[in-house]
Amino acid sequence: MDAALTPTLLWLPTLLSALVSTLSVGLLMHSLRRMNSSDLITASVWWVAGAVTCGSGLWAAQYFALSAVELPWELAYRPNGLGVTWLVAVLGSAVVLSSTKLKLREEAMVVVQAVLWAILWWGVMALAQRSFVGVSSLSVVTQRIPLAPMGLVFASGMAALWLAFGTRWADLGKFSSRQWVGACIFGLLAGMAQDIAISRMGFQAAAVLTEGTALDRNVIQLVSSGGTLAVLLGLFGVLVDSRAHGRNLLLASSLSEANRRLRDLALADPLTRLPNRTLFEEKLNEALERVGTDPSSLAVLFIDLDGFKPVNDSFGHVAGDAVLRDVGRRLQQLARQSDVVARVGGDEFLLLAERPGGDTGAAQVAQRVLDAVSQPYTLPNGVEVNLSCSVGIVMYPEGGPAKKLLANSDAAMYAAKRAGGSTYAFFESSMEQDARNQLEIQHDLRSAIERSELELYYQPKIDGKSGQITGAEALIRWHHPKRGLVMPGIFIPVAERFGLIGALGNWVLEESCRQLREWLDQGLRMRVAVNLSVHQLRQEDLVQRIRRSVESHRIDASLLTFEITESVAMEDTQATMKAFAQLAHLGSTVSIDDFGTGYSSLAYLRKLPARQLKIDRSFVMDLDTSTDALAVVDAVIKLAHALGLRVVAEGVETARQRDILLSLNCDELQGYFFAKPMSAAKLTLWAMVDDKNEQQDFRPSLYVSGHQMLQ
Repeated sequence: MDAALTPTLLWLPTLLSALVSTLSVGLLMHSLRRMNSSDLITASVWWVAGAVTCGSGLWAAQYFALSAVELPWELAYRPNGLGVTWLVAVLGSAVVLSSTKLKLREEAMVVVQAVLWAILWWGVMALAQRSFVGVSSLSVVTQRIPLAPMGLVFASGMAALWLAFGTRWADLGKFSSRQWVGACIFGLLAGMAQDIAISRMGFQAAAVLTEGTALDRNVIQLVSSGGTLAVLLGLFGVLVDSRAHGRNLLLASSLSEANRRLRDLALADPLTRLPNRTLFEEKLNEALERVGTDPSSLAVLFIDLDGFKPVNDSFGHVAGDAVLRDVGRRLQQLARQSDVVARVGGDEFLLLAERPGGDTGAAQVAQRVLDAVSQPYTLPNGVEVNLSCSVGIVMYPEGGPAKKLLANSDAAMYAAKRAGGSTYAFFESSMEQDARNQLEIQHDLRSAIERSELELYYQPKIDGKSGQITGAEALIRWHHPKRGLVMPGIFIPVAERFGLIGALGNWVLEESCRQLREWLDQGLRMRVAVNLSVHQLRQEDLVQRIRRSVESHRIDASLLTFEITESVAMEDTQATMKAFAQLAHLGSTVSIDDFGTGYSSLAYLRKLPARQLKIDRSFVMDLDTSTDALAVVDAVIKLAHALGLRVVAEGVETARQRDILLSLNCDELQGYFFAKPMSAAKLTLWAMVDDKNEQQDFRPSLYVSGHQMLQ
């Protein structure tokens, strides 16, 4: 046998070998990725398809490289060697693909797959060279292939796999981009490795046909093209799959976005885009896990707007919505990045502050809320209005367990509102009992009318000149089966808060009309004053309801006087003027109650069709001790008379107060000096008694202070 010859490589087959190697590795990485699918059928299809296409590509790349060898004679190959090499390449590729099911860390997986791929490459190259006619032994071939190219294949394979599957490279681009960049790196380096291996191999000059029919170079390149075709078909499948996968990702992304928007809609207030109660509670639970149980580690502020209803009713829901959005923006602006602001009701907001800095810091936050909310609001129609708010503060863990934080902050807010509003209050343990009592009261109050537990008491009004009774004010009382006599100062605020005031107001109106009819049947003509709450004043059918009640009981509407507090009258002047005008047209008298405690505008007061002013008891009780109170009462009486209004002074307790009021020409007097509130039966007797000394027996021994609205 002659000495071995050093081969010369042709450039075109070498280029084809590098290209097919690149495509084969790209297909391999795509198959590895798709085999991670949870769908067993999908994973199995890609395992088979990947093994055939990758193995065929590897097989074709080797024979393209070997067909590039140029020697003085024509090389020939054994046909059976071609088949064996292809089968080994396919099966080896299947093994490499199967490695993805190993439970290994990312780095270990890349190393294992690169080692398997390098071993497969080296083995297929050895088998391909063994298929030469004249190469008698595989061991001879393996001895001639140096290990350096195998190391280069391992390094390039690991680099390609690491670039495609390494999570740290995710920022470089999507998987498909990194996959083909890595495949190009492998194709280039694997081509170099093949050139080195072939260049270092000696080809025997004395090669002779030892078995079967040999295939020449052209036939081998044609057969290799079949493997290339398999690779191209695999590439087409990858493109189709990638496009379908891209559409699926797009659909999945769209679905995810739709779900996110649905979640936002479900967990966000649609008007202000602030979190709603559900999301706020989620954020609260997350914050509780972070802060632990350190003292004053968290504060919840319950914010309720004061005076929002008149704005909403007077200027419409568009204006009201604009105000609520503005309030939400202001609260967000003053909140820290870690704070959470939510809208949980019509005009109710919550603010969660982590580590606010103890009670002092929470109070400062509440004061900033008060200052922000109290700034003027410009409505869409250009009108400027002012609001305030009441803020309840509960600290964690001092203010109770996590599940009661919202309820306790609500109780604190209500305490602030009872204090007059436009202020803040910290939760105290006594408020929890108060909140529980309110729930019990509102529960019992719902059935109090049906159970006939309510009763109207009447407090007479006395003419200042004649001393005769001119009428009586209807005051509601509740005979609770367990609590006994419940005063209106306790249950009226609860009724207002829980939406029961409308039903109570309707009952008072009906009962007053029924009693007037009864008195008329007894020959007693009595005027009755009925208090109208702000909630009743905003009812669209208020006047129609009054008319129906008057007509059904066959009484004269002039026997009814409707008292509306000054603060309510001035809250919503347009609605007040409209209601006053309708009541006056009906024939009833309208009276402004608690005059002097609000902020009346003389321009509005002059336009209101009121017939009467009631001086608040706070001025009357100080008449004989305070020159300021005396001056105010004197001014109010003169102002009212100048406007053609009669004046009623309530809360008269002493003869000295009576005498001062009479000297100031007050028209009517009402108070415990003359008579306490009494039942209709007792008032009937009181009104018919001639002896005023007997009338004095109806006075109580103690005076109970406090204005009683709808009492």
